[in-house]
Amino acid sequence: MSKRILSLAVIIAGIALAAPVQAESSLNHIKQSGVIKMGYRENSPPFSFLNQNKFPDGYTVELCQIFADELAPQLGLGKLDVKWVPVTAQNRFQSLKNGDIDLECGNSTQTLARRADFDFSLMTFVDGASLLYRGGEAPKSLDDLKGQRVAVVSGTTTESTLEELIKLAKLQVILLKVKDHDAAMNALKDKSATAYAADRTVLITAVMIRGGEGKAYQLGDAQLSYEPYGIVMRRDDGMRLAVDRTLARLYRTGTIGPVLQRWFGPLGAPSEGLKSMVLLNGLPE
Repeated sequence: MSKRILSLAVIIAGIALAAPVQAESSLNHIKQSGVIKMGYRENSPPFSFLNQNKFPDGYTVELCQIFADELAPQLGLGKLDVKWVPVTAQNRFQSLKNGDIDLECGNSTQTLARRADFDFSLMTFVDGASLLYRGGEAPKSLDDLKGQRVAVVSGTTTESTLEELIKLAKLQVILLKVKDHDAAMNALKDKSATAYAADRTVLITAVMIRGGEGKAYQLGDAQLSYEPYGIVMRRDDGMRLAVDRTLARLYRTGTIGPVLQRWFGPLGAPSEGLKSMVLLNGLPE
């Protein structure tokens, strides 16, 4: 073999060794194992939470369960076992990267930065961040919060929104970063924080869940952000298309109606934004 041919062979071999190994698709792995791993939040009602029976429940949890039921026959399986894995606002994306979960079924907002690393489904809900106060203590304007502490769950887009508003000097507050929803509500109740910042639906649900304590809280009028939710997964075209096919069918056929009513009916009529989301995401086959 000539030196030139030998050198060429070495180069080709080097390229082959340097080429990235294609990871097994999520759908193939699920088909081989017969198990799909769903991440859920233990304390983000009404989207994802542990119910009284200590079982995952909520709007996004139900959407993920519907998807799992529809995926089984598509994979040629009589049944697909669902393994529910608890995640937090802080570790949900790392859990996807590690392969601990295949889908994150909570209330995660789609952002361009997150879409650079993960795939998101079609939109599942539209919300916006707001502030919850103790009853009768809501300020006349956000300027009155100057120097006050605002509780926010770390690792959320609401945290990022508030940090950006503070950076731009439009909101002069001190952030009290907490681990979860309960910690934020406790901070508001024991007056270690003047307000609790989170998505409006989460705040409204929190007040309703507290029943008799509802009058002790007041939701602010200001909406601080735009929060388009989606089901999150690792980068995988096949998996994303499969999830989107289920969601589009639910929207297109109106089957999503009873699901929305079950989880959001007590909160009042759906917003125009939510109605538009359902209409615009009911993609045809």
